[in-house]
This record gives sequence, C-alpha cells and structure tokens, in this order.
Amino acid sequence: MHVVLDYDEADRLYFDHITQETILDIYDLEKSSGVIISMGGQVPNNIALPLYRSNVRILGTSPEMIDTAENRYKFSRMLDRLGVDQPEWKELTSTDEAKGFCDKVGYPVLVRPSYVLSGAAMNTVYSEHDLHNYLDEAAAVSKDYPVVITKYIENAKEIEMDAVANNGKMIGHFISEHVENAGVHSGDATLILPPQDLDPETIRKIEDATRKIGDALNVTGPYNIQFIAKDNDIKVIECNVRAARSFPFVSKVMGLDLIEMATKAMTGIPVREYPPLNIPADYVGVKVPQFSFSRLSGADPVMGVEMASTGEVACFGRTKYEAYIKGLVSTGFKLPKKNILLSIGSFKDKMEMLPAVQSLHKLGYKLFATAGTADFFEEHGIPVQFLEALGDEHQRQEYSLTHALANNLIDLYINLPSSNKFRRPANYMSKGYRTRRMAVDYSTPLVTNVK
Repeated sequence: MHVVLDYDEADRLYFDHITQETILDIYDLEKSSGVIISMGGQVPNNIALPLYRSNVRILGTSPEMIDTAENRYKFSRMLDRLGVDQPEWKELTSTDEAKGFCDKVGYPVLVRPSYVLSGAAMNTVYSEHDLHNYLDEAAAVSKDYPVVITKYIENAKEIEMDAVANNGKMIGHFISEHVENAGVHSGDATLILPPQDLDPETIRKIEDATRKIGDALNVTGPYNIQFIAKDNDIKVIECNVRAARSFPFVSKVMGLDLIEMATKAMTGIPVREYPPLNIPADYVGVKVPQFSFSRLSGADPVMGVEMASTGEVACFGRTKYEAYIKGLVSTGFKLPKKNILLSIGSFKDKMEMLPAVQSLHKLGYKLFATAGTADFFEEHGIPVQFLEALGDEHQRQEYSLTHALANNLIDLYINLPSSNKFRRPANYMSKGYRTRRMAVDYSTPLVTNVK
C-alpha cells in the first residue's frame, strides 16, 4: 500500500493497494490523460508493462525501457554494449551449478532467490559450507525457483547517483557517498552530500556511466543508480528508473528540486539543465537511518543486505562529523558521558578501530571490553577493564557484562561482529547476538558497524 502523507497537495487521495486492477479503475474513473509511475517506489515499476498493454498512457520513460532496467539479463547485456562494468553474476538452477560458479568467481558471494526484491532473503556467503547451509535453509533451488549469485566485492565503497534526464539527456544529478562499505542496504546506509572522500576520477567515471545509461534507456524523468568503487574502478549494482528514497534528501541539501525537474520533463513542460552549483566547503548534509529494534522483540540489531531501518533523519553541518553527530542525536541516540564497552570480532576491525579507541581513552572515557578485545587494546597500551560476556550467575558483578548492561552502567556499546560469518538461525544463540539484544532491551546505545 502506498500512502500520500500530504493530502493537501492532491485533488484526491485514493487509499488502496497499488495493483493493475486498482490503477485501471482510477484511470477510467478520473478519465486520466496519463499516469506517472516513477514516484511510488518499486511496485508501480513492476506493473508498468501490464498497464501499458492495457492502453494506459505512461508518462516519462517508456515501460519497455523500464523493463530493460528491471530485467537483469537485458540490463546486463545493455551494460556490456555500453562498456560499463558490473559484478559477475549468474542465475542458477541447481546446487552443483551454484557451487561451480562460486568456485569460479571466488568467495564471498551474494546469494538470493531470483524472485525476491528489496534485499529480502539475501545473504552474504563466505564459504562452500555456508553456501550449502543457505541453499538448504533459505531457498529450494530448481528450474522453477533459481537463485541469483553475484560476486561480492569486499571493502568497496558504495555510491548513490540520483539523476533526472529528458529524452535520454541527463539534465540534473547529485552523487552521495555511503559511510558504510558496500554490503549494507542503501536504505540503512548513512549518506553524505556533497561527497567528501571520493577521488575526482571516480566521480568522472560515475557521471560518464550515468549519462550512457540514461541515454541507452532514453530516460525521461528520475532515475537512480547504485555503484560500487574500489581503487577508482566502478561497477554498477543496479539502476532504478524511478525516484529513490534519497531524492528528497539530495534535493533538500542542494536546494534544487529534482522532483520538480523530473515532473516537468515527464509532462512535456520545458525544463533546462541546471548550471554547476558552487557549494561552500563548510556545508555538508548527512542522512542518518532510524531503527526500531527496541520494538522488534528478538531482532538482531545489525546492518546487512536486508533493509532494517524504519525512518531517517537529515542534518547539516560545517563538516561531515558535525552533521553526523546532529543526525545521530536527532534519532534519539544518546552520546556517551563516561563508560564505553567494546566487543570487536575481527583483527582487521580491531586495527581499524585502534586510533578511535586511543582517542576515546585520551578524552577520558572509561573503557570496558570482552575477552580478546580487552587483550588487544591492553597490548597496545590502552587501559581496559575486562567484562565476561554472559558468565555464570556466581560471577563477581564488577566483571559481569550482563550486570553492567542491566544496571545501565554502560553509556555506549560498540559491538562489531566478524564480517565473515554467514548469518543463519544458529547465530541467534551466539554471545554476540545475545549481548547486542541485551543492549537494545536495556536501552543502551549500540554501534555495530566499524565505519
């Protein structure tokens, strides 16, 4: 169901499911001269071709071109023709085929049923053992129910491009960078605009690829492309020929209404390409996700390829750090005053966190940590008090993580799970999950991503 929140803006508001039948009924009732489908999320795009075949006039990009972007085979062939790179992928109908493809491209890989949208049922798989577990538990692989496996590029940056085109010519665009590495759903990612850490060559390649794709699809209206970049090499994750959830954010930050531009283009009103904007160096916008794990009993509060956020906040600052802190506080996150608990899974994450933890110590925070994490930071000269994760009931309280969380003695819990673990139901019995869940249940602010 799609709900227009600002009903004062519309002549009429229909509160109903977006289906072909409903749209046809409204189209006939209103004696409509055309339908704009690119502002309603993914569902209208899914029914673009059926509506077109029912003689509904679709304004903007043609339904055939929308289908080219939505159909992974057609879109992949188009990218090949354009010389635009993409991660290796394949649709597979048996476990043996899946294993063979993974052996060819190498682990890790991203696996999902081919009929699922918006990240649902996706998982990152790091070994053959994990692959078999996923296929046994999450997907029955057959010709009727194939799985799509994509090479997962580790430690790559994800970049969002929001653009408007008119008859295939790009007339407006903004690039946002994700704080989190690729692998976190774009709806859960923290976005920075203007981008602060992108190489000019990466930006040039992204703009060039966006122009090529908009021209090849003959886009009229909004479109959104997600890229991954590593060492100035860019690859296209996907292209949505519609407005993405980032459109309001980029329009607000840059002071240019992309939706107005797109609407004019789609309705045939003359619209000009906007001139380059001069953005002050001390002006940054950051979009921060809002989560509701406290209301979702038992949910594991970590970010991944499935979307988990329920809202978002955008704030401005002179630097990305200032804007981020404002956004974080606006979501209800309480900044720590004294005690911080650390539990960091991988050695790589411990090394990446070392300068930040040294800074926390110098700022006067009292640091606590679980086994392994405590040893690492002690070895690097940072005093840390050890806490036992989920010890027995006879354990002394000053060494009990459970006691510290239950009595609100911890102001911030930084829990970074090892990223090379396949998330299966057994994970919900792990100490990491149970302590993360405990933090949420006792209203302790929690951070679960190293970035």
